[in-house]
Amino acid sequence: MLTLTFLGVGSAFAKRNYQSNALIEAWSQGPEQQGLPDENLLIDFGATGPLALYQLKSQPGFEYLDHSGSNHYRAIQRVFITHLHHDHIGGLEELAIVNRLSQTNVHAGSIARPMLFGAGEILSDLWECSLRGGLGVFDGRRAALDDYFSVQPLDPKGTKAEDRIRLLDRYEFIPIRTDHIRISKKFDWPSYGLVIRDSQTGQTALYSGDTRFEPETLEPVRAQARLIFHEAQLDDEPQPVHTLLSELRTLPESTRKKTFLYHFADSWDDPKHLRIAEEFAGFARSGKRYAILP
Repeated sequence: MLTLTFLGVGSAFAKRNYQSNALIEAWSQGPEQQGLPDENLLIDFGATGPLALYQLKSQPGFEYLDHSGSNHYRAIQRVFITHLHHDHIGGLEELAIVNRLSQTNVHAGSIARPMLFGAGEILSDLWECSLRGGLGVFDGRRAALDDYFSVQPLDPKGTKAEDRIRLLDRYEFIPIRTDHIRISKKFDWPSYGLVIRDSQTGQTALYSGDTRFEPETLEPVRAQARLIFHEAQLDDEPQPVHTLLSELRTLPESTRKKTFLYHFADSWDDPKHLRIAEEFAGFARSGKRYAILP
């Protein structure tokens, strides 16, 4: 079984629902029978990620994320970075440094380094443009990204096994390019969603990542998926960099009814939005485990 739990479901500047980061857990038997998953993967870890994880660890079924009242970062085995905005990477510095400081004997090789996945162009800029300022030195020497993480660059266009994330040697996570921010043309600034596939049954799910409405690329994936988690901007604007609710409403009802909305603003429960959940599978909720693939 594969489950997805949102640490937060809010947009970049959300305060009530935390930012949209998600925890994937793979289970050989299921959360009812196991105290902790066999394997896990974080999709992004933004600025509110540490606080959201702190809240999640206190919920029943997530005790394995608790270490003496603090976040048990060593329980996080893998992280996938969709793109480089602060609401998707802002918590990585804390995760990295706490893991490093909690090592009992660095020189003996007791190094906690979760696997860090992402397109090669994203991981390169992640260090040079975002993390090196805070993590670039230890006492006595300079540091690199692989001092904190086992770095696993992916080629999103590749078809080899190393270009996929795999859990339980069954569930595949396939990056799909999204049209989020443009410099001068479509897809020229790197951002990604994930197609999640059960290699045994062929069933799929979609995690959209941050994206403009993109029917050409995403519509075939949306049609095939058994479950969709799609970002949604609830209010229209002239030049959006996110998917507008009005655009999602143009999708077939069969697609909308299997689509949970996330990455929405703090005004999501304004009375004017009261009927939105009825048009879709609903608003995604933080801290709720969704069974996405059997």
